[in-house]
Amino acid sequence: MAIHNELGKKGEDLSVEFLQKKGYKILDTNWRFKKAEVDVIALKNNTLAVIEVKTRSTNYFGNPQDFVTQKKIQLLVEAINEYVISKKLDVEVRFDIIAILKNKSTFEIEHLKDAFLHF
Repeated sequence: MAIHNELGKKGEDLSVEFLQKKGYKILDTNWRFKKAEVDVIALKNNTLAVIEVKTRSTNYFGNPQDFVTQKKIQLLVEAINEYVISKKLDVEVRFDIIAILKNKSTFEIEHLKDAFLHF
């Protein structure tokens, strides 16, 4: 596995642990629909949190969350629409980003709730 893929996998694993510690129930990880992949789908207090995880080894070119594109947002919205319908869920939906920055041997985790409202 390429180093950047290993870093991405580590970020997703850290995100799941982080969310579980905050009381989220993890429903799915790496859920796919057409061209979209949803990194983490979690539930807390009747809110479905759709999590895009961005992990970077440096912020030299920008913060991790800066790499979520409009195209990615469109794909996630379409995918989660299908997810909610297919699972017959009656929940509020929120799109979050978990931005992870590797700092030597530690990881800084930032949870940005309702992140797509800022795009």
